[in-house]
Amino acid sequence: MRKLDGFTRGVNFGGWLSQCDHTKKRYDTFITEDDFKAVSERGFDHVRVPVDYELFEDDNMNFEEEGFKYIDFAIAMCKKYSIKMILDLHRTPGYSFDPFHGEKGFFEDEKYQEHFYVIWEELAKRYGDEYETVVFELLNEVTKKEYCDTWNRVSTETIKKIRAIAPDIRIIVGGYYNNSLEAVRDLAMPYDDKIIYTFHCYEPLLFTHQGAYWIATMDHDFRCEYKMPYSQYEELSQKYLCQAYCSFKGYDPEAVPDEAYFDNLLQDAIKVAEERDVPLYCGEYGVIDKADRKDAALWFKDFHSVMDRYGIGRAVWNYKEMDFEIAKDF
Repeated sequence: MRKLDGFTRGVNFGGWLSQCDHTKKRYDTFITEDDFKAVSERGFDHVRVPVDYELFEDDNMNFEEEGFKYIDFAIAMCKKYSIKMILDLHRTPGYSFDPFHGEKGFFEDEKYQEHFYVIWEELAKRYGDEYETVVFELLNEVTKKEYCDTWNRVSTETIKKIRAIAPDIRIIVGGYYNNSLEAVRDLAMPYDDKIIYTFHCYEPLLFTHQGAYWIATMDHDFRCEYKMPYSQYEELSQKYLCQAYCSFKGYDPEAVPDEAYFDNLLQDAIKVAEERDVPLYCGEYGVIDKADRKDAALWFKDFHSVMDRYGIGRAVWNYKEMDFEIAKDF
């Protein structure tokens, strides 16, 4: 399986230009040059920078120059501190992975889709020549499986339009169920040899999202260990996650998660990536800050071991705040 060169060990800058109150104060103070310097000194080789469309568009979906300056700044800092960058469009008009935004219509309305092309054409004009530093990620976490065919059509058309402007930029594409591993097999065939398939991994979700306030069925006071028997994972997941979890059927009920757990989860996606000669990349993974830190370290150790075994690059969620802030000694 091919690797995404230069993107082995990364970190997300979530909450800076996305999932925020979109004020100048936030943009100017949440992430500064010191943070890029710290990331480099901690041994990360890249940052994933999520951006919402509000950063560079007004309420009428017209571009505003001021917002692009923060992307310019991020790229300049990456160059200064010898790290690379993924420019991730986290939200686009008519669509958000987060139901709290109440955005809908993107997958049904061609006007939104046409505007999506316009956004990426603009980003390609501005940053397409930065292919040695920057990788484009088309859209964060498509949700419903029923969007798959439409997304394959829209993503392919978007890549065509980007390629007319930026033939050398690498492009990341993920699929339904929030960039699930399951969706990798259903992604459109790679447009060319500069396409990367992505997935996100927060499994076992019961552990990584224990006490998560945004999960409707989760008890906010619930806590659990990572090395817990699969029988308990199955029972407690049904209670606190409803259908939002991977089943543990097929595992020894008395065994506990380890490297083999993640190896098993990744196998089909790895097979697809090998068959299509496409690099595989994990754009998000992590453990909620409510979990015991020693337990979290065990989870990271197992996950990283498997990622390293297969040469899969990744970016941990998240550098600062956002309920998943990574430990300073990570």
